[in-house]
Amino acid sequence: QAQLVESGGGLVQAGGSLRLSCTASGSAFSISTIYWYRQAPGKQREYVARITSPGSTNYANSVKGRFTVSRDNIKNTVSLQMNSLKPEDTGVYYCNMRGAWGQGTQVTVSS
Repeated sequence: QAQLVESGGGLVQAGGSLRLSCTASGSAFSISTIYWYRQAPGKQREYVARITSPGSTNYANSVKGRFTVSRDNIKNTVSLQMNSLKPEDTGVYYCNMRGAWGQGTQVTVSS
């Protein structure tokens, strides 16, 4: 099973930016759709964005126009550029590939 490691989280003020990374092991990365999810305290995990193998992207309505997902199939890495952050973006962000989850990275947006 693939192993995923997220990084790049932190504390940022509202309106600020963060760039998250998800690095995956395994040869299936380049042919896999990679998903980003997030989980706020006391809430269910929710879909954020995804990028397919050819690079097609899709976003949740709540982040559309503010977040951008990209991938580097040479480095087995997917990035999530988050701009114009809001307090409601706070949560633990996870990436998912073929059912495997990373450990998550915490994003905290202060008002």
